[in-house]
Amino acid sequence: MSIVIHHNPGCGTSRNVLELIRASGTEPVVIEYLDTGWTKPQLLALFAAAGLSPRDALRTTKSPAAELGLLEDGVDDETLLDAMVAHPVLVNRPIVASPRGVRLCRPSERVLDLLDRLPPGPLFKEDGSPVIDAEGRRVG
Repeated sequence: MSIVIHHNPGCGTSRNVLELIRASGTEPVVIEYLDTGWTKPQLLALFAAAGLSPRDALRTTKSPAAELGLLEDGVDDETLLDAMVAHPVLVNRPIVASPRGVRLCRPSERVLDLLDRLPPGPLFKEDGSPVIDAEGRRVG
């Protein structure tokens, strides 16, 4: 199984994760989910594998979650899933699947646990924060 990233190229965290995967020597399968959309079974499988509920995976900022009433108490998982299928941007990202597991990689360095080998350093996030030092060790 190769690494799969559910990616939003407009998201800095998603770009950081993609770069970390590539720097490790792996070219992942990149799924731009805003273009392809989601299915309910796909979301349920990803969330189950990552140990997330639909509420945990809901993107609450820079999304229509508030306008759709999804932040209110009592909104059930089925309603959230239906909204995520209708509005793919509601799913927090990036979600990465690898032979080592599935994870919502926020912050971006969470992807390091899913890689077979760490990328050589030094490596930095887009904001300049270090992720891998010059000796190839994780920072933080």
